[in-house]
Amino acid sequence: MQRILAVDDDKDILEVLQLILEDSGYEVETLADGHFLFDRIKKHQPDLIILDIMLGNMDGRELCRSVKANTETHKIPVILLSASHAITSSFKQNGNPDDFIAKPFDIDVLIQRVERQLSAA
Repeated sequence: MQRILAVDDDKDILEVLQLILEDSGYEVETLADGHFLFDRIKKHQPDLIILDIMLGNMDGRELCRSVKANTETHKIPVILLSASHAITSSFKQNGNPDDFIAKPFDIDVLIQRVERQLSAA
């Protein structure tokens, strides 16, 4: 079973993501605080990370760059999640995400993007 790590400081969004993805046959681990991202990656070894951009006092784009810069985690696909639609510049930088989903998200779009990233990995 493929493992997904969902990171968002909104517990309601985490719950929705977990329900949708588990219904689709994935094992889902959630994290409400980006400070523990690498500990959780090491412990659960996700096949995919869904990462909110606005994580309280942290920036998901910075976390994504850290994941992509680390030799142990750089191959894990990262999908950024955000209510902000003005993040296309994130795709042009080093350490860019593999995909982006806008909030509020469509369940079918979420599943399609997750499946696309996992089949490409």
